[in-house]
Amino acid sequence: MIVSIPEYASSCMLPPSEWVVRWVPQIAPGSRVLDLAAGSGRHTLFLAEAGLEVCAVDKDISALTELNGLDAVSVLEYDLEQGVWSFEPGEFAGIVVTNYLHRPLFPNLLEALAEEGVLIYETFAVGNEVYGKPSNPDFLLQPGELLQVFGDRLRILGFEEKIVNLPKPAKVQRICGVLTAK
Repeated sequence: MIVSIPEYASSCMLPPSEWVVRWVPQIAPGSRVLDLAAGSGRHTLFLAEAGLEVCAVDKDISALTELNGLDAVSVLEYDLEQGVWSFEPGEFAGIVVTNYLHRPLFPNLLEALAEEGVLIYETFAVGNEVYGKPSNPDFLLQPGELLQVFGDRLRILGFEEKIVNLPKPAKVQRICGVLTAK
């Protein structure tokens, strides 16, 4: 299914992360995908245009209301840090997380992935403090942390720790992997 970009999205939304763009083809078209901490919906829209059924979740869904009208998108207002995890085991063929870190959710992400499901995760890492926010160590990944957390359950397709320039200079860590049999 091809989804047309709402006018507001094309004029004010950042493009999707190149890491997400690179790895989304690993998710079977038509599959159900979770966009966790969806923010403005830049990845929600991209995932829907890629032919995926997207559940976009964020504490503040005000930036997602127009996307909620698309056939391939459902929007859920949910406080990820205070609420009870409400997704079923194996519910998603893919999970995308960018620019968000709440470590207590790591086990929930693996549980919500279907067998052979794809996790695409990218967020800030130690060293980002020289580029601005976030600078609080609680919100920065330690060196190799995503590999340590997910490496024994995922077949790793890609991992990087690097400085990126877009959408702004930042130190990031990112991983893509496929959930192996439990």
